[in-house]
Amino acid sequence: MKSKVVLLRCPDYDGEKIKEELRWGMAQLGGVERFFSREEKILLKPNLLRKAAPESAVVTHPAVVSAMAELLLEAGCRKLSYGDSVGVGSMEKIAEGCGLADAMKELAIPMADFNACVRTEYPEGKMARRFHMAKAVTEADALLNLSKMKTHQLERMTGAVKNMYGCIQGLHKAKGHTRYSNAESFARMLVDLNRYVRPRLYVMDGITAMEGNGPASGNPVAMGVMLISADPVALDSVCCSLMHLKPDLVPTNVQGAKMGLGVWKDDAIDVITREGILSPLQAGERYGKADFDVERGKKVRRLWRQIRWISRHFQRRPYIVESRCIRCGICVEACPVEGKAISLTKPQAPVYDYKKCIACFCCQEMCPQKAIQVK
Repeated sequence: MKSKVVLLRCPDYDGEKIKEELRWGMAQLGGVERFFSREEKILLKPNLLRKAAPESAVVTHPAVVSAMAELLLEAGCRKLSYGDSVGVGSMEKIAEGCGLADAMKELAIPMADFNACVRTEYPEGKMARRFHMAKAVTEADALLNLSKMKTHQLERMTGAVKNMYGCIQGLHKAKGHTRYSNAESFARMLVDLNRYVRPRLYVMDGITAMEGNGPASGNPVAMGVMLISADPVALDSVCCSLMHLKPDLVPTNVQGAKMGLGVWKDDAIDVITREGILSPLQAGERYGKADFDVERGKKVRRLWRQIRWISRHFQRRPYIVESRCIRCGICVEACPVEGKAISLTKPQAPVYDYKKCIACFCCQEMCPQKAIQVK
């Protein structure tokens, strides 16, 4: 059987419209009751990367999170909580800053504990066999993944599969970038993480997406869609089609299929819309954006990567746009490399030591001024 991805059209963040579309979308997959039962503790996992206004497309919009929560409550699921392991700052302030905290208070849904850490073993892992999970994830019976449609400098795009990295407790998220320091190994770790946590359902907010220098410093772009699926690889593949990005250029898609998490090929996915069933390619042509700003270039061939004196001329690296930099030091704090690959001596702008840099782009993700680009 083909994997099903429901594509919903929604021009803006009108709460009632979003809820109506999500209700229809869930019905196409068998209803809320197919995925969650009333007795279970259900954790809602949005993308709360850093403090940002919801219209900036950095975080999952609170209107999408609250609409999905309302559907769960209507189905009799009362044991709900929400949270994410954030990049910089506290989850409380980030949730307050984007309006999610107020939305959840209105629904009497508490914030979960993402500060405490629990070490877990996963002997079935093909890349990662242990995780340092946020306590809330280990205490939940079921997880609902609420991702954001965005570009990503390491994996090209971040969606359903990548959003699960927020289940790792904050300190250990940074360490993970040093242990899995290239796109392929990081993708395989993410696939193992999804296989271990096993979210019941994946929802993507693409009403306003992010293109360009994502996942935090890019530009908002109206896409007017939401996606729902039980297959995160298929969902991300449809997202790629909407971006007019070849799905096999995204490591989480390729590795996800190899490791049995899901499927990415066009003929293995049905995209369900109100207008009928489409292939991902057809969905991209009808609802996508051909000039979506995303990295589409092929990677340097493996043989060239083995010749370091050649390959370093082709590697993508972060760099500082000094006119935007406010010398806050967040990039230095975000760098996971021991001894730091970036340093700051005020009043000068930060300086990279590219011999140490592992091109994880954590600095670029966390910069609040969009002062770090990648080239």
